Amino acid sequence: MSRPPDCLLWLLRGAPSQRGCTLFIISFKCMCLVSIMIYWHMEGGPGSQGQLSHLPVDVPCPHLVPPKLPSSTPPPGNIFFLETSHRTNPNFLFMCSVESAARAHPESRVVVLMKGLPGGNASLPRHLGLSLLGCFPNVQLLPLDLEALFRDTPLAAWHAALRQRWEPYLLPVLSDAARLALLWKFGGIYLDTDFIVLKSLRDLTNTLGTQSRYVLNGAFLAFERHHEFVALCMRDFVANYNGWIWGHQGPQLLTRVFKKWCSIRSLGESRACRGVSTLPCEAFYPIPWQDWKKYFEDISPEELHRLLNATYAVHVWNKKSQGTRLEATSRALLAQLHARYCPTTHEVMKMYL
Repeated sequence: MSRPPDCLLWLLRGAPSQRGCTLFIISFKCMCLVSIMIYWHMEGGPGSQGQLSHLPVDVPCPHLVPPKLPSSTPPPGNIFFLETSHRTNPNFLFMCSVESAARAHPESRVVVLMKGLPGGNASLPRHLGLSLLGCFPNVQLLPLDLEALFRDTPLAAWHAALRQRWEPYLLPVLSDAARLALLWKFGGIYLDTDFIVLKSLRDLTNTLGTQSRYVLNGAFLAFERHHEFVALCMRDFVANYNGWIWGHQGPQLLTRVFKKWCSIRSLGESRACRGVSTLPCEAFYPIPWQDWKKYFEDISPEELHRLLNATYAVHVWNKKSQGTRLEATSRALLAQLHARYCPTTHEVMKMYL
């Protein structure tokens, strides 16, 4: 059996009280290290902030013809994206998500709310991603004020108390809360920034996507303003809060609230009730998270069409796939999606990847 390092033996010598103090210090330092690693993972790692720093800050915009709508057409709801960290340099997948949504919904306003953007009349930071998104007239970049967003909702007191404690999954939990508040206050469609939109989502309302036979997912949500289901989600968010379990405030919350809403014990019992519906896995999650590497494997155009025939938008599972090398001109599934649904982003990718 190997011996502990001499330095550890030295630290553990002494009175029991001293050993207890030493063990506490070691445990505390380990927790600090783990928290830093988790933060880097959520933020994309210490090197990812500079991943696009060597790229130009301006891109040539494509020629886009604004849609002509008859005067009788009611204004469509907004499509929302959120960035709850302070990052202001969107990566290529983020750019593709917003571009694909903007192209699929030229008549809608695509709102990108970013916590790191300055408020007031301050100019936007000069980054490639922001420059590219500015090419699309229906994309609006706005600062995210979480305190104002949560005001007058059941989430306000929770958010105020959150500042006084540390949690391992803070950014995802903030995003889970913010999307509920957004849809409660404004209504519309929410999408995670690792989606690629294939076709219009305008016909979907009061709808969630099914991730598997056991759980729903909130990476896509579409609800009317002040819908009671969203209000119930916010109340459950606070009443059953646990920020130490991954997904407890997101997919698990939506699943348990939907079961309560429909008075069912399993998702297989009902896909719709009381005006709220769930779509099957192929609608938004045609590739389960366990198979995320398939996005980086070659696929023929025919196979791609068959795979995504019933899909509205593709969730790429960025938490798993971030950092994986993608050849922009390859026949990989993800590269083909970029080329077809976010061609402006794809052209930039071809120059630098």
